[in-house]
Amino acid sequence: MLAPSPEPTVASVFAPRTTIDACGTVEGYASLFGEVDHARDMIMRGAFMDTLATRSIRRIPMLFQHDPSEPVGIWLDLREDHRGLFARGRLIPEVARGRELLSLLREGAIDGLSIGFRTAKARIDPRTRIRRLYAVDLWEISIVTFPMLAEARVRHVKRSPG
Repeated sequence: MLAPSPEPTVASVFAPRTTIDACGTVEGYASLFGEVDHARDMIMRGAFMDTLATRSIRRIPMLFQHDPSEPVGIWLDLREDHRGLFARGRLIPEVARGRELLSLLREGAIDGLSIGFRTAKARIDPRTRIRRLYAVDLWEISIVTFPMLAEARVRHVKRSPG
């Protein structure tokens, strides 16, 4: 039998999900393998391999709320690891929305990450109706208010110098 979970405290419920250092970057998991999102999609390990091998990181924009007219930064590192698609990028301080997002992230007001993609290979489980995504063409990664995958979050924010 599992030990009971401790009761949440006010401090734990309202604790920011981000930490702040000194250089203006954001990082977290844009997607997690084996987790079912709100659309009943499940990304499988290896789903991003083709995109990451063939597309330049600069061709995968960092957007705000999936809006192509709202680029807010650049991705510096995108890679699959044992957990999912890890993303590290930098908000561009000369972009007004980038400055706003840095402030919102710093305060814990927004912290969602979400991927925009085209399905390349998938299979729907007829019993559970969960769509398992084995290959996707990654188009963009956005900082969002409400991610489709609840656990896809910015985990670290570094402050810009100055």
